[in-house]
Amino acid sequence: MKHLKIGDRAPAFTALDQQGKTLNLSDFNGKRVVIYFYPKDDTPGCTTQACNIRDNYSTLQKEGIIILGVSADGEKKHQKFIAKYDLPFSLIADEEKELINLYGVWGEKKFMGKVYDGIHRTTFLLDNQHTIIGVIEKPKTKDHTREILDIFKSN
Repeated sequence: MKHLKIGDRAPAFTALDQQGKTLNLSDFNGKRVVIYFYPKDDTPGCTTQACNIRDNYSTLQKEGIIILGVSADGEKKHQKFIAKYDLPFSLIADEEKELINLYGVWGEKKFMGKVYDGIHRTTFLLDNQHTIIGVIEKPKTKDHTREILDIFKSN
């Protein structure tokens, strides 16, 4: 796994959102961006995390923070997830795991004694120059917005 760290320039990317619209990191030049990687749509932890961000989205917007969620799920699955939970932010469909690998969040995981490869729940916080100012490994799904805001306020 490639490990991006605080102070690194965020890797540029081109990816598709839930509507098949092309997104580039450069689309958000001059904006603070949160890119959060999560394992799978509509699973308990991922739903809790997405809903925590949704419930605090207006606060994040007031702070000028763009939210992008990323998983290996496809556009249709993202559309259902967004509709079911009324998510107000874009989800990137990274079925080929290009962005997931670019940001180094794919790797070996263990669950209930089973070892497998998967997405490590990780959040990258970028300043308006797209330098990484925070990396949250294993974010608290129920309190993720507070973690995000605390890092932006301290930078």
